[in-house]
Amino acid sequence: MLTTLAIQNYRSLREIRVPLERLNLVTGANGSGKSNLYKALRLLAQTAQGGVVNALALEGGLDSSFWAGPETISKGMRSGETPIEPTVRQHAKRLKLGFASDEYSYLIELGLPKPDSTTLFGLDPQVKREAIWVGNRYRPASVLVERRGPLVKSRAEQNKQAGWETLNLHMQHGDSIFTELADPERTPEVIKLRDSIRAWRFYDHFRSDSDAPARKAQLGTRTPVLHHDGRDLASAIQTIFEVGDKQGFNEAVSDAFPGARVHIGYESNGMLTVQFHQEGLLRPLNAAELSDGTLRYLLLVAALLTPRPPELMVLNEPETSLHPYLLPALSRLIAKASEHCQLWVVSHANRLINALNEFEHCNLIELDKQLGQTEILGQDILTTPSWHWQSRS
Repeated sequence: MLTTLAIQNYRSLREIRVPLERLNLVTGANGSGKSNLYKALRLLAQTAQGGVVNALALEGGLDSSFWAGPETISKGMRSGETPIEPTVRQHAKRLKLGFASDEYSYLIELGLPKPDSTTLFGLDPQVKREAIWVGNRYRPASVLVERRGPLVKSRAEQNKQAGWETLNLHMQHGDSIFTELADPERTPEVIKLRDSIRAWRFYDHFRSDSDAPARKAQLGTRTPVLHHDGRDLASAIQTIFEVGDKQGFNEAVSDAFPGARVHIGYESNGMLTVQFHQEGLLRPLNAAELSDGTLRYLLLVAALLTPRPPELMVLNEPETSLHPYLLPALSRLIAKASEHCQLWVVSHANRLINALNEFEHCNLIELDKQLGQTEILGQDILTTPSWHWQSRS
């Protein structure tokens, strides 16, 4: 389980350290930085896929994603006594992302290359630094793998007193250690952490329009993990029925729609269909006939009751298309799912926020923006997690 998320210089996240628990609820007013925090976590996930540089390029490049305010914000700026004006930067431009957990922790720093007239890719972000260490607190003695520029080194042995071994002197600036140095003998911690990050799941693209894949008959195949756009809903539900928590699924459906139940139809050509039996109707409704809210709720149930829970699952605005009366049932489903995996929920629906906040183990992260900078409401020096970038730049 992640215990801390640390971000520096990503959009409105000039410097933020987020304490994390089993169930985390991120909320705040429009424009407070919820989407930026979500995107920052997705960027971290891209490091293990080898796509963090391309993901930044799709956002407009490092300059577009970088904090647009002053390098430091003084007390005078906060009080309005000092005007906010551009100044000469004292440190190199670095976008920094990191997380801590009780087992392994990780950070990555990205920056711009030195000016080079021989290439047309002079604005591509470069990986300037990466580090993996044991435990949730950075200490030089706990570092297992460290990369600075093209040089990567690791502990020669598991013994913390052992010396360093050079793994690579010429790492490509756009590559991560996760994609280039995953060796089961020399760097088993890289493989373990990479596979853990790759298993993170993000759900924010469920479609419910008339042409949504979830509304169509689907070729049946065992599906323990619902696709991020819901295209294999029928197979995912049938998999839950056969090898997962069928009773939990039925309870989640009846909690939201009293008297309703779901059945998966099988056609002779191997295609599966979702059939929604509702009290008072003489025939079941197929997925193409369901309302947007009903279909989206079934997608969320299939995602949350997966027979193969990930270490981390993120739901971005799950209340979209749902009628407010469904939100208490959704909150109970989310709380149940958090018993099996760490959950992030990003929401601005008051009814869902209030319902989730009633659970004792819900960690409320309420964001606010001051002088363009995202902050956590109520956070002070005592409640801010410890984090050290240990950067020379």
